[in-house]
Amino acid sequence: MTEQTPRIAIIGSGPAGVYAADLLSRSEEGEDIAIDLFDRYPAPFGLIRYGVAPDHPRIKGIVKALHKVIDRGRIRFIGNVDYGTDLSLDDLQRRYHAVIFATGAIGDAELNLPGIALEGSFGAADFVSWYDGHPDYPRSWPLDAQQIAVLGNGNVALDVARILSKHADDLLTTEIPENVYQGLRSSAVTDVHVFGRRGPAQVKFTPLELRELSHSRDVDIILYEEDFEFDEASDALIKSSNQVKTMVSTLTNWLLEQEERQSDPQVHPASRRLHLHFLHSPVEITGEDGEVTGIHFERQQLDGSGNARGTGEQLEYEVQAVYRAVGYFGSPLAEVPFDADRGVIPHRGGRVIDADGEPISGLYATGWIKRGPVGLIGHTKSDAAETIGNLLEDLDQLTDPEAPDADVVELLQERGVQRTSWDGWLALDAHEQSLGAEHQLADGSTRERVKVVSREEMVEISRALQEATR
Repeated sequence: MTEQTPRIAIIGSGPAGVYAADLLSRSEEGEDIAIDLFDRYPAPFGLIRYGVAPDHPRIKGIVKALHKVIDRGRIRFIGNVDYGTDLSLDDLQRRYHAVIFATGAIGDAELNLPGIALEGSFGAADFVSWYDGHPDYPRSWPLDAQQIAVLGNGNVALDVARILSKHADDLLTTEIPENVYQGLRSSAVTDVHVFGRRGPAQVKFTPLELRELSHSRDVDIILYEEDFEFDEASDALIKSSNQVKTMVSTLTNWLLEQEERQSDPQVHPASRRLHLHFLHSPVEITGEDGEVTGIHFERQQLDGSGNARGTGEQLEYEVQAVYRAVGYFGSPLAEVPFDADRGVIPHRGGRVIDADGEPISGLYATGWIKRGPVGLIGHTKSDAAETIGNLLEDLDQLTDPEAPDADVVELLQERGVQRTSWDGWLALDAHEQSLGAEHQLADGSTRERVKVVSREEMVEISRALQEATR
């Protein structure tokens, strides 16, 4: 062990950061390790708070598990602190034996497509941040399009399509911010089209996410028989994967039900439609006077291996907005190596490496900023286990910091940074729940909570108990 009490700083309090802190605190050496968990936002939990659709309470239940980890009192939460602005790498290295970066990936991956810069073309990550009440995003969102295209066949694409097509009143039971509810309530949407490049057996979303589409009130799901193409690779996938089999079965059943519904004169169509298209590769977003007016595709066909190739057939759809849901991308961090092609911190087993491939003593990475924006919560846990395992292995060789007794909180106070604490988060959490309890719904019930979206208000409320914790 080092001669001093090991001090570890973790940058990012989403699942990756919290899992890393949890593993550290529960390790054999954990009782002798001081852990500070930083976040640039006043509230903890990262993409669980700002990247999960409000009508996904099951996934948001992960917050309860993360809450328990920090609430044990072994980990100090320091919020509203922006690494690279409020604190430099040198500030941290002078006070901590090691720094773990768990900043995730919040930006949209680029899509090189003609017309992508037209007004009405949006990144799905930006829209998700808006409807989740991210404090760094505007309070309003343009929702005047009647026909909308969503590009992508992953869970985020379905989240975006579901929120766009769902009636706002049906989201009132969730923690949706008031400004988002009002924006969605005035939406002009009638049709949302989701486009994937390959076939139904190659989609990247999960069965649960798919089935949730059918739970939306007054929204018809529309499928197209010509899109249901399967090759040898598709058949193999269906036979080998229960998940793929379930999704293909669900989609096929919906197609049959749609035919029955359309032939029944007593069944009235819904006021909104959510279209699922497969075997469509985007070619160009078209526009007029700088605004989106349509989107152009090339019809694809499966090539026998599960991949798709163009057929030359051209397809056009009239839309007034396009959302690209083709993945997230990490952002560079000041003074930390960054792989701009992959959007990650270069590493070996979670140890950050320099341009020569050599580990940089005391610097580590975990989560999406380490491996890229792929995988679910289970992957994040195993990811953290690898990084923390290597950090603990390195503990004896880590250099003692120059000022181990200099509390970073004092430095933040000197710089006028309005940090927030765990007790402050508890105050904010209770306030959001009280806002929900005050909001009466038509059936006499109340809302779960109403999320506060202003950074200033979040800081003011969360600092209410700050004096008591000093």
